[in-house]
Amino acid sequence: MGVSFLSTCSSLLSLVAHDSPPITTYQPRSVPICCNTVKIDVSGESQVHLRRRDILKCSGVAIGLELIGNSGSLVGNANAADLIQRRQRSDFQSKIKGTLYRAIKGNSDLIPSLLTLAINDAFTYDKATKSGGPNGSIRFSSEISRPENQGLSAALNLIEEAKKEIDSYSKAGPISYADLIHYAAQSAVKATFLAAAIRKCGGNEEKGNQLYNAYGSSGQWGLFERQFGRADAEGPDPEGRVPVWEKASVQEMKDKFSALGFGPRQLAVLSAFLGPDQIATETLLATDPDVAPWVQNYQRSRETVSQTNYEVDLITTFTKLSTLGQQINYEAYTYAPPKIDITKLKL
Repeated sequence: MGVSFLSTCSSLLSLVAHDSPPITTYQPRSVPICCNTVKIDVSGESQVHLRRRDILKCSGVAIGLELIGNSGSLVGNANAADLIQRRQRSDFQSKIKGTLYRAIKGNSDLIPSLLTLAINDAFTYDKATKSGGPNGSIRFSSEISRPENQGLSAALNLIEEAKKEIDSYSKAGPISYADLIHYAAQSAVKATFLAAAIRKCGGNEEKGNQLYNAYGSSGQWGLFERQFGRADAEGPDPEGRVPVWEKASVQEMKDKFSALGFGPRQLAVLSAFLGPDQIATETLLATDPDVAPWVQNYQRSRETVSQTNYEVDLITTFTKLSTLGQQINYEAYTYAPPKIDITKLKL
């Protein structure tokens, strides 16, 4: 049997072708421009001596007129409000990652449980009724205590503690459990692959970080990070939607994955988090002709330096899983910037 995912937890630390724009020929005109009390006729050739401040002010007027004249080409290219909101969300995400990194670093044994917590939270999705999914419902005591969630309470406790810290510095209200559970899983995935790189460098953290930065797949998380703004469920999701993984047959697992739009490939890549014993799960999945080739593929990938196939497929699958049936509020965690009193600005 190849290298397991869990074994990596031992040492955490178009171009689009544009037509050329039409060339417009401007005819020179005599335009009077007033700067303070000095009047200049730009068609004239007489020398006029101006103060440096006057010249700068005149330049500013000219530039302003040019921008106004071409404002049509700028509309739609960048919306100031949108850019501010993106920056706010990005800054908030960075702080969240820092909090989760520290929390997971001190509890690396919970990495598999954090991923199973996110999977089980998402697997309550029902396509027929468009209900359930990654909505944070697993936080309710009546759901976390179900047989399929046995052993996940410690991971949920980590989420609760991290949430307290994150909410304390959030400028736009508390983070949803739905977002935090899946961000914690993302952090767990990253931490695991980084730990594997450090281990391959003999425990040298600096070299391990360099190795992961060179060969890792962090860039694959771009789509996941844009899907930020899930709403929390107001109560637990219905029972019976998530299998007790260690007791399920391969066919039962395949059927459940198929119902959510996944196939044997995704089943194999998530096998490390379906039940408490990854080796036992993979051994079982290897008996199925549809799943076995993918199990073997990922076992070989985990033995390489970069683990690229395994890591990319895991990130891709997890990204899709984390948004099943959810409406993303792209304005979540944004807030009105402080107003500036222009009368108090010193020019």
